[in-house]
Amino acid sequence: MTFRVDQQVSSIASDIRNAYIDFSKMTVSVVRIRATINGKTVTGYGFNSNGRYAQAGLLSERFIPRLEALTEADTLKEGQFSPTKIWGHLMQNEKPGGHGERSVAVGVLDMALWDVAAKLEGKPLWQVLSERYSREADKTVFVYAAGGYYYPDKGLDKGLDKLQDEMRSYLDLGYTVVKMKIGGLPLAEDIKRIETVLEVVGAGENLAVDANGRFDLETALEYAKALKPYELRWFEEAGDPLDYRLQASVAEHYALPIATGENLFSHQDARNLLRYGGLRADRDILQMDPALSYGLSEYLRTLDVLAQQGWSPRRCIPHGGHQFALNIAAGLNLGGNEAYPHVFAPFGGLADAHPIESSHVLMPSAPGIGFETNAALIKRFRSLFD
Repeated sequence: MTFRVDQQVSSIASDIRNAYIDFSKMTVSVVRIRATINGKTVTGYGFNSNGRYAQAGLLSERFIPRLEALTEADTLKEGQFSPTKIWGHLMQNEKPGGHGERSVAVGVLDMALWDVAAKLEGKPLWQVLSERYSREADKTVFVYAAGGYYYPDKGLDKGLDKLQDEMRSYLDLGYTVVKMKIGGLPLAEDIKRIETVLEVVGAGENLAVDANGRFDLETALEYAKALKPYELRWFEEAGDPLDYRLQASVAEHYALPIATGENLFSHQDARNLLRYGGLRADRDILQMDPALSYGLSEYLRTLDVLAQQGWSPRRCIPHGGHQFALNIAAGLNLGGNEAYPHVFAPFGGLADAHPIESSHVLMPSAPGIGFETNAALIKRFRSLFD
Protein backbone atom coordinates (compact mmCIF):
# COMPACT_ATOMS: atom_id res chain seq x y z
CA MET A 1 0.00 0.00 0.00
CA THR A 2 1.32 3.42 -0.92
CA PHE A 3 -0.27 6.82 -0.43
CA ARG A 4 0.24 10.00 -2.33
CA VAL A 5 -1.53 12.91 -0.68
CA ASP A 6 -2.13 16.38 -2.12
CA GLN A 7 -3.88 19.28 -0.45
CA GLN A 8 -5.27 22.63 -1.54
CA VAL A 9 -7.19 25.48 0.04
CA SER A 10 -10.48 26.46 -1.57
CA SER A 11 -12.50 29.59 -0.90
CA ILE A 12 -16.18 29.40 0.02
CA ALA A 13 -16.39 33.12 0.74
CA SER A 14 -19.80 34.75 0.52
CA ASP A 15 -21.51 37.96 1.64
CA ILE A 16 -23.62 36.38 4.37
CA ARG A 17 -23.32 36.19 8.14
CA ASN A 18 -24.85 34.44 11.09
CA ALA A 19 -25.17 35.81 14.61
CA TYR A 20 -21.49 35.29 15.32
CA ILE A 21 -19.33 35.41 12.16
CA ASP A 22 -19.41 36.48 8.55
CA PHE A 23 -18.19 34.27 5.73
CA SER A 24 -16.33 36.86 3.68
CA LYS A 25 -13.01 35.02 4.09
CA MET A 26 -14.13 31.46 4.74
CA THR A 27 -11.90 28.68 3.37
CA VAL A 28 -11.82 24.89 3.40
CA SER A 29 -9.01 22.38 3.11
CA VAL A 30 -9.39 19.83 0.33
CA VAL A 31 -7.24 16.70 0.13
CA ARG A 32 -6.79 14.08 -2.54
CA ILE A 33 -5.44 10.68 -1.53
CA ARG A 34 -4.26 8.32 -4.25
CA ALA A 35 -3.90 4.89 -2.71
CA THR A 36 -2.35 1.94 -4.52
CA ILE A 37 -2.87 -1.59 -3.22
CA ASN A 38 -2.15 -4.81 -5.14
CA GLY A 39 -1.66 -2.79 -8.29
CA LYS A 40 -5.03 -1.04 -8.01
CA THR A 41 -5.08 2.74 -7.54
CA VAL A 42 -8.13 4.61 -6.29
CA THR A 43 -8.59 8.27 -5.49
CA GLY A 44 -10.35 9.57 -2.41
CA TYR A 45 -11.31 13.15 -1.58
CA GLY A 46 -11.94 14.93 1.70
CA PHE A 47 -12.71 18.45 2.91
CA ASN A 48 -13.86 20.24 6.04
CA SER A 49 -17.27 21.74 6.65
CA ASN A 50 -18.03 25.45 6.69
CA GLY A 51 -17.48 27.48 9.82
CA ARG A 52 -13.96 26.20 10.44
CA TYR A 53 -11.15 27.44 8.26
CA ALA A 54 -8.64 25.48 6.17
CA GLN A 55 -6.00 23.53 8.09
CA ALA A 56 -3.10 23.62 5.64
CA GLY A 57 -0.39 23.93 8.28
CA LEU A 58 -1.50 21.04 10.46
CA LEU A 59 -2.01 18.84 7.42
CA SER A 60 1.37 19.53 5.82
CA GLU A 61 3.45 19.59 9.01
CA ARG A 62 2.03 16.61 10.91
CA PHE A 63 -0.74 14.52 9.49
CA ILE A 64 0.03 14.07 5.80
CA PRO A 65 3.66 13.01 6.51
CA ARG A 66 2.40 10.44 9.02
CA LEU A 67 -0.07 9.07 6.49
CA GLU A 68 2.45 8.84 3.67
CA ALA A 69 4.92 7.00 5.95
CA LEU A 70 2.55 4.11 6.68
CA THR A 71 3.25 0.58 5.50
CA GLU A 72 0.64 -1.76 4.09
CA ALA A 73 0.47 -3.56 7.43
CA ASP A 74 -0.42 -0.26 9.09
CA THR A 75 -3.50 0.09 6.88
CA LEU A 76 -5.04 -3.39 7.09
CA LYS A 77 -7.12 -5.02 9.80
CA GLU A 78 -7.98 -8.69 9.25
CA GLY A 79 -6.99 -8.21 5.62
CA GLN A 80 -9.37 -5.29 5.13
CA PHE A 81 -8.41 -1.67 4.43
CA SER A 82 -9.15 0.06 7.73
CA PRO A 83 -9.49 3.84 8.11
CA THR A 84 -10.04 3.32 11.85
CA LYS A 85 -6.63 1.62 12.18
CA ILE A 86 -5.00 4.36 10.10
CA TRP A 87 -6.64 6.94 12.37
CA GLY A 88 -4.71 5.48 15.29
CA HIS A 89 -1.42 6.05 13.45
CA LEU A 90 -2.39 9.61 12.54
CA MET A 91 -3.00 10.37 16.21
CA GLN A 92 0.24 8.94 17.57
CA ASN A 93 2.15 11.41 19.78
CA GLU A 94 -0.92 13.64 20.10
CA LYS A 95 -1.94 14.60 23.64
CA PRO A 96 -5.60 14.29 24.64
CA GLY A 97 -7.79 17.39 24.64
CA GLY A 98 -7.38 20.51 22.55
CA HIS A 99 -9.74 19.44 19.80
CA GLY A 100 -10.55 22.74 18.09
CA GLU A 101 -8.30 22.68 15.00
CA ARG A 102 -6.51 19.31 15.05
CA SER A 103 -9.85 17.54 14.85
CA VAL A 104 -10.62 19.35 11.60
CA ALA A 105 -7.33 18.37 9.92
CA VAL A 106 -7.73 14.71 10.87
CA GLY A 107 -11.38 14.78 9.83
CA VAL A 108 -10.44 15.93 6.33
CA LEU A 109 -8.05 13.00 5.89
CA ASP A 110 -10.46 10.53 7.48
CA MET A 111 -13.15 11.51 4.98
CA ALA A 112 -10.81 10.83 2.07
CA LEU A 113 -9.70 7.51 3.58
CA TRP A 114 -13.29 6.29 3.84
CA ASP A 115 -13.81 7.36 0.21
CA VAL A 116 -10.80 5.18 -0.65
CA ALA A 117 -12.07 2.27 1.47
CA ALA A 118 -15.45 2.18 -0.27
CA LYS A 119 -13.93 2.55 -3.73
CA LEU A 120 -11.56 -0.34 -3.06
CA GLU A 121 -14.66 -2.46 -2.43
CA GLY A 122 -16.51 -0.96 -5.41
CA LYS A 123 -19.46 -0.02 -3.19
CA PRO A 124 -21.09 3.18 -1.93
CA LEU A 125 -19.87 4.15 1.52
CA TRP A 126 -23.32 3.79 3.08
CA GLN A 127 -23.37 0.12 2.02
CA VAL A 128 -19.85 -0.48 3.33
CA LEU A 129 -20.83 0.97 6.71
CA SER A 130 -24.00 -1.09 6.80
CA GLU A 131 -22.03 -4.28 6.17
CA ARG A 132 -19.12 -3.51 8.50
CA TYR A 133 -21.28 -2.45 11.41
CA SER A 134 -24.21 -4.84 10.93
CA ARG A 135 -26.92 -2.30 10.22
CA GLU A 136 -29.74 -2.39 7.70
CA ALA A 137 -29.05 0.76 5.71
CA ASP A 138 -31.65 3.44 5.03
CA LYS A 139 -32.14 3.75 1.28
CA THR A 140 -33.57 7.26 1.68
CA VAL A 141 -32.49 9.88 4.23
CA PHE A 142 -34.27 12.91 5.70
CA VAL A 143 -32.56 16.17 4.68
CA TYR A 144 -33.39 19.77 5.47
CA ALA A 145 -32.31 22.94 3.68
CA ALA A 146 -30.07 25.21 5.74
CA GLY A 147 -29.89 28.88 4.87
CA GLY A 148 -31.68 32.00 6.02
CA TYR A 149 -28.50 33.90 6.76
CA TYR A 150 -28.34 37.63 7.29
CA TYR A 151 -27.68 39.73 4.18
CA PRO A 152 -25.43 42.62 5.23
CA ASP A 153 -26.24 44.64 2.09
CA LYS A 154 -30.00 44.64 2.77
CA GLY A 155 -32.19 46.49 5.23
CA LEU A 156 -34.78 44.49 7.15
CA ASP A 157 -37.63 45.03 4.68
CA LYS A 158 -35.62 44.17 1.56
CA GLY A 159 -33.98 41.34 3.48
CA LEU A 160 -37.41 39.89 4.26
CA ASP A 161 -38.29 39.75 0.57
CA LYS A 162 -35.01 38.04 -0.22
CA LEU A 163 -35.47 35.65 2.70
CA GLN A 164 -38.89 34.59 1.45
CA ASP A 165 -37.55 34.08 -2.08
CA GLU A 166 -34.77 31.90 -0.70
CA MET A 167 -37.17 29.72 1.25
CA ARG A 168 -39.50 29.35 -1.72
CA SER A 169 -36.56 28.12 -3.75
CA TYR A 170 -35.97 25.34 -1.21
CA LEU A 171 -39.59 24.25 -1.39
CA ASP A 172 -39.29 24.22 -5.19
CA LEU A 173 -36.32 21.85 -4.84
CA GLY A 174 -38.41 19.41 -2.79
CA TYR A 175 -37.47 20.38 0.75
CA THR A 176 -40.30 20.72 3.26
CA VAL A 177 -38.09 21.51 6.28
CA VAL A 178 -35.76 24.54 6.31
CA LYS A 179 -33.51 26.31 8.79
CA MET A 180 -32.76 30.01 9.27
CA LYS A 181 -30.43 32.12 11.42
CA ILE A 182 -31.45 34.17 14.43
CA GLY A 183 -29.56 36.22 17.02
CA GLY A 184 -28.04 38.76 14.66
CA LEU A 185 -30.81 41.32 15.13
CA PRO A 186 -32.94 42.40 18.10
CA LEU A 187 -35.53 39.86 19.19
CA ALA A 188 -38.50 41.75 17.72
CA GLU A 189 -36.86 41.88 14.30
CA ASP A 190 -35.90 38.20 14.44
CA ILE A 191 -39.50 37.32 15.27
CA LYS A 192 -40.59 39.30 12.23
CA ARG A 193 -38.14 37.29 10.11
CA ILE A 194 -39.48 34.03 11.55
CA GLU A 195 -43.07 34.99 10.82
CA THR A 196 -42.04 35.96 7.29
CA VAL A 197 -40.54 32.52 6.69
CA LEU A 198 -43.55 30.77 8.22
CA GLU A 199 -45.72 32.51 5.63
CA VAL A 200 -43.80 30.45 3.06
CA VAL A 201 -43.17 27.11 4.76
CA GLY A 202 -46.38 26.87 6.78
CA ALA A 203 -46.36 25.07 10.12
CA GLY A 204 -43.66 25.62 12.70
CA GLU A 205 -42.54 22.00 12.40
CA ASN A 206 -41.18 22.94 8.96
CA LEU A 207 -38.80 25.56 10.39
CA ALA A 208 -35.74 25.28 12.62
CA VAL A 209 -33.84 28.31 13.95
CA ASP A 210 -30.14 28.59 14.78
CA ALA A 211 -28.52 31.20 17.07
CA ASN A 212 -24.96 29.90 16.51
CA GLY A 213 -24.11 30.14 20.21
CA ARG A 214 -24.72 33.88 20.42
CA PHE A 215 -26.79 34.25 23.60
CA ASP A 216 -26.06 34.60 27.28
CA LEU A 217 -28.52 32.84 29.57
CA GLU A 218 -30.89 35.79 29.97
CA THR A 219 -31.16 36.37 26.23
CA ALA A 220 -31.48 32.65 25.50
CA LEU A 221 -34.45 32.41 27.85
CA GLU A 222 -36.06 35.53 26.34
CA TYR A 223 -35.82 33.94 22.91
CA ALA A 224 -37.08 30.60 24.22
CA LYS A 225 -40.18 32.30 25.64
CA ALA A 226 -40.79 34.21 22.40
CA LEU A 227 -40.28 31.15 20.19
CA LYS A 228 -42.51 28.80 22.14
CA PRO A 229 -45.86 29.78 20.51
CA TYR A 230 -44.52 28.98 17.03
CA GLU A 231 -43.78 25.30 17.89
CA LEU A 232 -40.68 25.24 15.70
CA ARG A 233 -38.82 22.13 14.57
CA TRP A 234 -35.97 22.99 16.92
CA PHE A 235 -34.13 25.87 18.62
CA GLU A 236 -30.45 25.39 17.84
CA GLU A 237 -27.31 26.34 19.75
CA ALA A 238 -28.71 29.05 21.98
CA GLY A 239 -25.44 29.64 23.85
CA ASP A 240 -21.77 28.75 23.87
CA PRO A 241 -21.39 25.05 22.96
CA LEU A 242 -19.37 24.31 26.12
CA ASP A 243 -21.74 26.10 28.49
CA TYR A 244 -23.63 23.02 29.58
CA ARG A 245 -25.35 24.83 32.45
CA LEU A 246 -26.86 27.34 30.04
CA GLN A 247 -27.96 24.49 27.78
CA ALA A 248 -29.59 22.72 30.73
CA SER A 249 -31.40 25.90 31.76
CA VAL A 250 -32.79 26.36 28.27
CA ALA A 251 -33.98 22.74 28.24
CA GLU A 252 -35.64 23.26 31.62
CA HIS A 253 -37.63 26.28 30.40
CA TYR A 254 -38.25 25.26 26.77
CA ALA A 255 -40.25 22.07 26.38
CA LEU A 256 -39.93 21.93 22.60
CA PRO A 257 -36.91 20.36 20.83
CA ILE A 258 -33.50 21.97 21.04
CA ALA A 259 -30.39 21.10 19.01
CA THR A 260 -26.66 21.42 19.58
CA GLY A 261 -23.34 19.65 19.13
CA GLU A 262 -21.87 20.93 15.86
CA ASN A 263 -19.03 22.63 17.74
CA LEU A 264 -18.12 19.63 19.87
CA PHE A 265 -15.24 17.64 18.38
CA SER A 266 -14.75 14.46 20.40
CA HIS A 267 -16.67 11.65 22.02
CA GLN A 268 -15.57 12.98 25.41
CA ASP A 269 -17.24 16.34 24.68
CA ALA A 270 -20.37 14.54 23.53
CA ARG A 271 -20.41 12.54 26.76
CA ASN A 272 -20.13 15.71 28.85
CA LEU A 273 -22.96 17.30 26.87
CA LEU A 274 -25.24 14.37 27.64
CA ARG A 275 -24.16 14.28 31.29
CA TYR A 276 -24.52 17.96 32.05
CA GLY A 277 -26.43 19.67 29.24
CA GLY A 278 -29.93 18.67 30.29
CA LEU A 279 -30.81 17.29 26.87
CA ARG A 280 -33.79 14.98 26.46
CA ALA A 281 -33.35 11.76 24.50
CA ASP A 282 -36.97 11.71 23.34
CA ARG A 283 -36.92 15.00 21.42
CA ASP A 284 -33.60 16.85 21.18
CA ILE A 285 -31.17 16.76 18.24
CA LEU A 286 -27.41 16.12 18.29
CA GLN A 287 -25.46 17.72 15.44
CA MET A 288 -21.86 16.53 15.78
CA ASP A 289 -20.16 16.85 12.40
CA PRO A 290 -17.78 13.99 11.46
CA ALA A 291 -15.82 16.19 9.07
CA LEU A 292 -14.93 18.57 11.92
CA SER A 293 -14.55 16.03 14.72
CA TYR A 294 -11.74 13.70 13.68
CA GLY A 295 -13.84 11.92 11.06
CA LEU A 296 -16.04 8.86 11.06
CA SER A 297 -13.51 6.89 13.11
CA GLU A 298 -14.18 9.20 16.08
CA TYR A 299 -17.89 9.53 15.26
CA LEU A 300 -18.25 5.79 15.81
CA ARG A 301 -16.97 6.29 19.36
CA THR A 302 -19.44 9.14 19.80
CA LEU A 303 -22.29 6.84 18.75
CA ASP A 304 -21.08 4.31 21.34
CA VAL A 305 -21.26 7.04 24.01
CA LEU A 306 -24.78 7.92 22.94
CA ALA A 307 -25.87 4.29 23.19
CA GLN A 308 -24.39 4.03 26.69
CA GLN A 309 -26.39 7.10 27.70
CA GLY A 310 -29.62 5.68 26.28
CA TRP A 311 -29.73 7.76 23.09
CA SER A 312 -30.79 6.44 19.69
CA PRO A 313 -28.67 7.32 16.62
CA ARG A 314 -31.95 8.61 15.16
CA ARG A 315 -31.50 11.71 17.35
CA CYS A 316 -28.37 12.59 15.34
CA ILE A 317 -28.65 14.96 12.37
CA PRO A 318 -25.07 16.06 11.58
CA HIS A 319 -24.03 19.58 10.70
CA GLY A 320 -22.08 20.23 7.52
CA GLY A 321 -24.33 19.54 4.57
CA HIS A 322 -21.87 17.14 2.92
CA GLN A 323 -22.21 13.72 1.34
CA PHE A 324 -19.87 12.15 3.89
CA ALA A 325 -22.36 12.70 6.72
CA LEU A 326 -25.19 11.70 4.39
CA ASN A 327 -23.57 8.29 3.84
CA ILE A 328 -23.05 7.91 7.58
CA ALA A 329 -26.70 8.79 8.17
CA ALA A 330 -27.84 6.10 5.73
CA GLY A 331 -25.38 3.39 6.75
CA LEU A 332 -25.61 3.87 10.52
CA ASN A 333 -29.30 4.83 10.80
CA LEU A 334 -29.03 8.45 11.89
CA GLY A 335 -32.00 10.77 11.90
CA GLY A 336 -31.03 12.71 8.79
CA ASN A 337 -28.57 15.22 7.42
CA GLU A 338 -28.20 18.95 6.81
CA ALA A 339 -27.99 20.27 3.23
CA TYR A 340 -26.91 23.60 1.73
CA PRO A 341 -28.68 23.93 -1.61
CA HIS A 342 -27.55 27.51 -2.30
CA VAL A 343 -24.74 28.44 0.12
CA PHE A 344 -21.15 27.16 0.39
CA ALA A 345 -21.42 25.67 -3.08
CA PRO A 346 -20.33 23.25 -4.35
CA PHE A 347 -19.34 21.59 -1.07
CA GLY A 348 -22.89 21.45 0.31
CA GLY A 349 -24.45 19.78 -2.72
CA LEU A 350 -25.85 16.26 -2.98
CA ALA A 351 -26.04 13.88 -5.95
CA ASP A 352 -27.32 15.53 -9.12
CA ALA A 353 -29.42 12.58 -10.26
CA HIS A 354 -31.44 12.21 -7.06
CA PRO A 355 -33.90 15.05 -6.52
CA ILE A 356 -35.28 15.84 -3.07
CA GLU A 357 -38.81 14.59 -2.43
CA SER A 358 -40.62 15.69 0.74
CA SER A 359 -37.26 16.44 2.38
CA HIS A 360 -35.91 12.95 1.66
CA VAL A 361 -33.20 11.91 -0.79
CA LEU A 362 -32.46 8.53 -2.37
CA MET A 363 -28.94 7.30 -1.73
CA PRO A 364 -26.70 6.97 -4.83
CA SER A 365 -25.11 3.65 -5.80
CA ALA A 366 -21.79 5.07 -7.04
CA PRO A 367 -18.68 3.67 -5.29
CA GLY A 368 -17.22 5.76 -2.50
CA ILE A 369 -18.80 8.77 -0.86
CA GLY A 370 -20.40 9.78 -4.15
CA PHE A 371 -18.53 12.98 -4.96
CA GLU A 372 -18.47 11.96 -8.62
CA THR A 373 -22.29 12.16 -8.67
CA ASN A 374 -22.09 15.92 -8.09
CA ALA A 375 -20.79 17.53 -11.26
CA ALA A 376 -19.98 20.91 -9.73
CA LEU A 377 -18.10 19.40 -6.80
CA ILE A 378 -15.98 16.96 -8.80
CA LYS A 379 -15.21 19.78 -11.22
CA ARG A 380 -13.93 21.86 -8.29
CA PHE A 381 -11.77 18.97 -7.09
CA ARG A 382 -10.25 18.48 -10.52
CA SER A 383 -9.62 22.19 -10.96
CA LEU A 384 -7.77 22.24 -7.64
CA PHE A 385 -5.55 19.24 -8.32
CA ASP A 386 -5.29 18.83 -12.10
